[in-house]
Amino acid sequence: MSGTRIRVMIVEDDPDWRRGLKAYLNKEDDITVAAEADTPELALSLASETKPDVILLDIMMADSPEGLRLAGELPAATGARIVMLTSMEDRSFVVEAFRAGAVNYIVKSDFADIPAAVREAAADRSAIDAAAAQHMLQEFRRLKAVEQEYEIDKFKRLITPAEVQLLSMINEGYSQSQIAEKSFLSLRTVKNHVNNILRKLGGKSSKDAAKQAKDMGLF
Repeated sequence: MSGTRIRVMIVEDDPDWRRGLKAYLNKEDDITVAAEADTPELALSLASETKPDVILLDIMMADSPEGLRLAGELPAATGARIVMLTSMEDRSFVVEAFRAGAVNYIVKSDFADIPAAVREAAADRSAIDAAAAQHMLQEFRRLKAVEQEYEIDKFKRLITPAEVQLLSMINEGYSQSQIAEKSFLSLRTVKNHVNNILRKLGGKSSKDAAKQAKDMGLF
């Protein structure tokens, strides 16, 4: 961090919001607005010249999420910490903002939290805004559910109904000999089924495969 004051750059295409935020931050004893920009091009140019400590970056510029792109480019050019600002509470934007390189994400209606977020970012100890953290958690849960559904569908495509039944019996503790007897199959046929399952799943044992099938709710 340079000097005794935290040097902030505001990247925002709404002139009224930019003017108000600048006046609000300049009232702080330890913060000064060193630069402001209303386009991505100007932001990149001014950031290289002024070397701010923290950049307050609006996600939406000219009705497109240009801020997400800048969040990846500006730190590389300046070393500044990025705090994303938005008027929307969109989970996908929250996740993308952090993925792009932001250290915090503040909804504009919570503007009173911005000075503290600037200080946290400048000190390199940002605590993620509670609303942003909640959005991230919800989005990660959604992605986890999507991933789980995909893995279950993939598993079902690999394993036939007969093989699922065999795995169910293995899960219940039946030996291959007992399965052969109960299913009216030869032991060799049961062994072939087990080998086919392990080949398709890449598993180490039939018990592992049976547990995997059970965990996916197949029986």
